[in-house]
Amino acid sequence: MQQFTKLIATIVVTSSLLFGAAAAQAKTLNVYTYSSFSADWGVGPKVKQGFEAICGCELKYTSLDDGVSVLNRIRLEGAQSVADVVIGLDTNITETAANTGLFAEHGLDLSTTPVPTGWSHAQFVPFDYGYFSFIYNSEVVKNPPTSMQELIDAPDSLKIVIQDPRTSTPGLGLLLWMKEIYGDDAPAKWAQLAPKIVTVTKGWSEAYYTIFQSGEADMVLSYTTSPAYHITVEQDEKYKGADFSEGHYMQIEVAAKLKAASEPELADMFLQYIGSDEFQSFIPQGQWMYRLGAGDAGVPDSFDSLVKPAKTLLIDPVIVEANRKAWVNEWQNALK
Repeated sequence: MQQFTKLIATIVVTSSLLFGAAAAQAKTLNVYTYSSFSADWGVGPKVKQGFEAICGCELKYTSLDDGVSVLNRIRLEGAQSVADVVIGLDTNITETAANTGLFAEHGLDLSTTPVPTGWSHAQFVPFDYGYFSFIYNSEVVKNPPTSMQELIDAPDSLKIVIQDPRTSTPGLGLLLWMKEIYGDDAPAKWAQLAPKIVTVTKGWSEAYYTIFQSGEADMVLSYTTSPAYHITVEQDEKYKGADFSEGHYMQIEVAAKLKAASEPELADMFLQYIGSDEFQSFIPQGQWMYRLGAGDAGVPDSFDSLVKPAKTLLIDPVIVEANRKAWVNEWQNALK
């Protein structure tokens, strides 16, 4: 974070040199991301305003359903993609992304970047982190499960909504959460859980807003931090995160520059901007995730009431890449 802070301090100076001559013809940084990042109520508008104030450019979002959808789009377009930067991939697909050969090295020193598990990757820059959890309406679910096993053993009348691991980073996170807890027994556990699954959505927004908040499901796969939004913005404390005794699977979200970026200097500036206190201050009440670093700018008091996982679960991205296809096939077969 200190390295990022030093880098961001140079942006105001360098931007005037880089873009002063082209002020009348501002360049455009094309960023691929997921819809909840770029939405009016998300962190994207603040990031756009903040970055444009220092880059002398226009930041343009292309929005897709989820981080996996972003990667799938990049893979489909290849070197012909108009994207300069992607933001919203996560640790579970970084190796898949790296193996495409489409992403450039960032050149930043991230050795002291304060992600709880530490961070070291030549191509991907972390920008926030969180923990998956099942969120429930406490006025409807009076006795929420206190473990993954209790959720699996719950009556089939308890209805949940999850996301597809082929198109959704939370969906993939749940797949890996189950695999980390149950190993080879995961397919059998999925089969037990299946009767409680109302539907499997393509992305997080549909699951949370369209299905869960409309009352079609009792619980939704989301994040331990999700209730903070309702408390802070809506003054509504009925939404809670289920605290599972086995621990909670961690998600670290990342950004990266494309090798074929048409605006590589702007892309580098954006990756540097991610580490600034300004960018990080947008995260808690824009992403509703945890910001990097020890700073508390932007962190609402509602974060104090959130589930604090007793154990962090995370599978090495290399292992995920080697096994993801087989594990997804297990999941598909179990839910038939």
